[in-house]
Amino acid sequence: MKRFIITAAVATLAATALVPPAQARQAVAEQGAETEYVVLYTEGANPADAQQAIKAAGGSIVKENTAVGLATVTTTNTGFAEAMRGAASIEGTAHNRSIGSVPTARKGVATRTAGEAKAVEKDGRGAPASTSATASTSASTSGKPAPAAEPLADLQWDMKQIRATAEGSYRYQQGDRGVLVGIIDTGVDGSHPDIAPNFNSRLSRNFTVDVPVDANGAEVDGPCEAEADRSCNDPADVDENDHGTHVASSIASPINGLGIAGVAPKVSIVNLRGGQDSGLFFLQPSVDALTYAGDVGIDVVNMSYYIDPWLFNCVDNPADSPADRAEQATIIKATQRALNYAHAKGVTLVAAAGNAASDYTKELVDSSSPDFASVPGELPYDRTIPPSCVSMPAEGKHVVSVSSTGISKRKAYYSNYGNGYVDVSAPGGDVYDRPDNTRDVTRGTLSAYPRALAEERGELNADGTPNVAHVVRSCRGDVCAYYQYLQGTSMASPRAAGVAALIVSRFGLPDRAHGGKKLAPAVVETVLKATATRTACPTPPAYTYTRHLLDGTTSVTTHTCEGGLLRNGFYGHGIVDALRAVR
Repeated sequence: MKRFIITAAVATLAATALVPPAQARQAVAEQGAETEYVVLYTEGANPADAQQAIKAAGGSIVKENTAVGLATVTTTNTGFAEAMRGAASIEGTAHNRSIGSVPTARKGVATRTAGEAKAVEKDGRGAPASTSATASTSASTSGKPAPAAEPLADLQWDMKQIRATAEGSYRYQQGDRGVLVGIIDTGVDGSHPDIAPNFNSRLSRNFTVDVPVDANGAEVDGPCEAEADRSCNDPADVDENDHGTHVASSIASPINGLGIAGVAPKVSIVNLRGGQDSGLFFLQPSVDALTYAGDVGIDVVNMSYYIDPWLFNCVDNPADSPADRAEQATIIKATQRALNYAHAKGVTLVAAAGNAASDYTKELVDSSSPDFASVPGELPYDRTIPPSCVSMPAEGKHVVSVSSTGISKRKAYYSNYGNGYVDVSAPGGDVYDRPDNTRDVTRGTLSAYPRALAEERGELNADGTPNVAHVVRSCRGDVCAYYQYLQGTSMASPRAAGVAALIVSRFGLPDRAHGGKKLAPAVVETVLKATATRTACPTPPAYTYTRHLLDGTTSVTTHTCEGGLLRNGFYGHGIVDALRAVR
């Protein structure tokens, strides 16, 4: 069984009575307040029949995905969910709440204090401005000219680990412009100078609307008028979180003499925003992003999030009420339908394994679900997670799950693991991966950072230079761009997705329907695993992590790796290798 957690960016709940979820729902029902549901149609049912059943039960459809058979519905009928259970055309309903959240990336690697040492800064003046790999060359023993390294390449230990470098895969394959990589995340800053050349604005979409507060009145995304554009409907080329921009840059920052290069520096990035500014995701946007990816010819999607509000979705957990079990069953079915749809349309699906530092093939305890209040008084509660529960999308069929490594190639201290859960591994950073076990932000991974967020967070001096250790600036002439160090399986997953995009670029056939190239996801996954660097469990397999934390305390944890060289719980089939994948 495969499972994962990514540390949730959970909104702080307002002070409310500790009302059990079932009682909280009943309280809403008695009030007859307007409630929002997601409704899953019975597979193969006529959408018109489902629409009629919803209308007959007093529901109004706000949004519908007929490819999967999922609708967002509002109603004031207190018996709506019960009425849906009796309709032949309806398979399940769930209160509409978040499904998925990303790590608290803004705090994951570096604290944001102005008192930190100044960031390293590189000046790119004099570097080639051309995006052509042959604009400037260096010596190569392969007989092929090697492209010039980017100004910040020396800081990209992660790319060296997977041989996505000027002397490695860039000599042979930098990606094809017609290969499309979808970023299902918090958004992508399409104006970032080290993303813009590869950003496909025509196909990019925002499937979300920001949520100011939850049902308990706790702030989620904040007031719409406080947004930079004074709207909860953001354009499809902005990222007001920073997570999605880091992911996109890791995959496809171009070789242009500015900053860094991604794993596949010539493929195209498509923003499929499915996450809120807060880092929360909702079921309908996530499903819509996946089906859209299949419809428009996306080749690879990266999913660095998990399905909320339940970290694990269970259909038979005695800790959950019957209503909660029904909701979780709906989430599993709807998400898997969307994954199946995208996969059948030729989309290779890649997901982060999560940051809970846990073996997800073992029994666990979840104390954080549900992590979004869809009804007043709803709060998380403790529950034991048996093997019958599943995590989505990483545990979904057809999905490649990715664990994280540090600079020494050890499994990162925070990365989830489990023999049979992890498919491959990739560098995602480990700031404690150093001989003295102290914290070093440069052991995270460096990728693009929206300037607007750096300014908003007070991380820049008046002259534009960074005043914190985790932010780096690079300039080419009058053009300057910003980058930040982050760590997480959210950072490992896009590096694996980037290698997948190189595989499509190298071996794909012409896509007659959409242009560009296409390669069957099963083939991409096979090549990705077969060309990964086999990495054995440590000796002994019980590996101890010692971390000297900033508060002066020391953390000591032990993770046990199970399995052999060909596949194990830390590395799956191995650490992805860009050079071997394209050779």
